[in-house]
Amino acid sequence: MTKTDARRQAAKAKRSPASRSGAPRAARKPAIPAGGKAPEVAAGVLHEVPEDMREILTSDTDLLAKWNGLTPIQRNEWICWVTVVKKPETRADHVTRMRSELREGKRQPCCWPGCPHRRPKAKKWFRNP
Repeated sequence: MTKTDARRQAAKAKRSPASRSGAPRAARKPAIPAGGKAPEVAAGVLHEVPEDMREILTSDTDLLAKWNGLTPIQRNEWICWVTVVKKPETRADHVTRMRSELREGKRQPCCWPGCPHRRPKAKKWFRNP
């Protein structure tokens, strides 16, 4: 056994049983925390989760687990993608699409230049971010 193999085995032994199970990260996190309190919806880097998105996420425990399994930047991209639109109809479409794409396992919106509030180069795609 080489030194590298010994290090890998030692690191693997230190991991929690949930992380050794091979289950996806989102599946390992409980949607409802212990104590029976209301489910917590994690926020993004710059944006808070708006109420309409919060209602959708808390209505489905699997969806909430996937949401909370995303990185803060990925959550931020979803939030900005939903909220940057002007028409309420488009926003409703984005919320519906977010729900279906998160269920499919997508981690960020497709064909999105990025949050203009976080990435200065993405501002060129928006008139009033």
